[in-house]
Amino acid sequence: MPRVLVSDKLSPTAVQIFKDRGVEVDYLPEVGPDKEKLISIIGQYDGLAIRSATKVTEKLIAAATNLKVIGRAGIGVDNVDIPAASRKGIIVMNTPFGNSITTAEHAVAMMFALARQLPEANASTKAGKWEKNRFMGTEITGKTLGIIGCGNIGSIVATRGVGLKMHVIAFDPFLSEARASELGVEKVELDELLARADFITLHTPMTEKTKNIIHADTIAKMKKGVYIINCARGGLIVEADLVAALKEGKVAGAALDVFEVEPAKESPFFELENVVATPHLGAATTEAQENVALQIAEQMSDYLMKGAVSNAINMPAITAEEAPRLKPFVKLAEVLGAFVGQVTEEPIKEVEIVFDGATAQMNTRALISAALAGLIRPQVADVNMVSAPIMTKERGVIVSEVKRDKSGVFDGYILLKVTTPSMTRTIAGTCFSDGKPRFIQIKGINLDAEVGEHMLYTTNADAPGIIGLLGTVCGQNGVNIANFQLGRNRPGGDAIALLYLDAPFPEDVLKQVRAHDAIASAKRLRFDIGA
Repeated sequence: MPRVLVSDKLSPTAVQIFKDRGVEVDYLPEVGPDKEKLISIIGQYDGLAIRSATKVTEKLIAAATNLKVIGRAGIGVDNVDIPAASRKGIIVMNTPFGNSITTAEHAVAMMFALARQLPEANASTKAGKWEKNRFMGTEITGKTLGIIGCGNIGSIVATRGVGLKMHVIAFDPFLSEARASELGVEKVELDELLARADFITLHTPMTEKTKNIIHADTIAKMKKGVYIINCARGGLIVEADLVAALKEGKVAGAALDVFEVEPAKESPFFELENVVATPHLGAATTEAQENVALQIAEQMSDYLMKGAVSNAINMPAITAEEAPRLKPFVKLAEVLGAFVGQVTEEPIKEVEIVFDGATAQMNTRALISAALAGLIRPQVADVNMVSAPIMTKERGVIVSEVKRDKSGVFDGYILLKVTTPSMTRTIAGTCFSDGKPRFIQIKGINLDAEVGEHMLYTTNADAPGIIGLLGTVCGQNGVNIANFQLGRNRPGGDAIALLYLDAPFPEDVLKQVRAHDAIASAKRLRFDIGA
């Protein structure tokens, strides 16, 4: 039974979800902030469920000898060392949709607070003043709302803006014209948004391209009197540049829920009357906190019990519905990679994976990850589907995929093509109704071979006597052949043989096979064919 540690506060309902799904769970929120205690016990667990208090460092990950998945109840994963987790083969999940409405509503609330100077008016009135003429606001209706980042949260803000009778424009490289039309927004480039918007709200993740997207030069392109709202990430804005613009009056006001350094106990923003500041409350509603807790419990349970992967930062998604159908082809892709990895001794330059027929309609990202894991496992024993793409990239290997309609007798198959400095290797395989992987082509030579745990692969010129030679050598040395498959490209051309064995092919017998002039090469193979 898989075991999960909950090291931050989650609701009792979320903890019960783990139990109901057959997962053993320890609810120990007190160990989250205790780094040494957490390190001392993390090796016992298959899963770790966290919020923001637990810091999943490289040191913690190194101690997590059994950990398979980290689940963050929330969107931000700044407290998780994702590269370290990926190298260790640990899936990192978050819950990007559980608090989307809450965060979007907070951004809209901040916009209203700015437009009508609500915090200052509230403080003034409670101080016994009645400064009715001091707080002159601006209407929202008819104004242009510019949204930078129109993904999950940004699109919710967009619909709210349209409902408020605002003219909504959006900058997002991934926003299609069809989606923009569906939302009722106008898709524009960034410079146009900056020039036209009366209110600008940020809803983009922090990336190399979006970091410091609001700075002195972009502010200079904005209207005088613009309002800026940021409920996304503090690093999207160069704070010193925004402070200067607020003081100069270029920016009429700013509403900030996030800051470059958090917790923000001190900030030049706090001295400005035209700034509304909240302590990262975007997801802080009872509904959102409950939603993300339940969602992460369901996601982690589905992965540990069914192999389903959803909302993973470092792993292709695999739905619970597709997992049973995909599983045999994941194993097939891994076996194809393992075959090439075991027979290739040169550095690999390029990998091309062809998905033919039915496989082209499958979750090819997951299949690619599996193939790469099999390919480099002979060199890196603990690689898996999470870490394989990263390790392949680190080695400078170019990976590409091709999808095509059915082109042969099989409903669907996978072909792996690997290029080294001196040669190109190809292998293809499929799964029949029994779900077991089979080799159907090697080096362009057609055959039909089961995949066994222990195998011998030989290449030779097509000539009489190869079957007798291999059978004799094996018989004389007590090596039992469970199955034997041959293939050739043409009479008298290149030929291959695959022997399915009961046990590993002995090294001394392998030397005897290689010593025969008729054998061009011979390789022992081992495949993990377990579930």
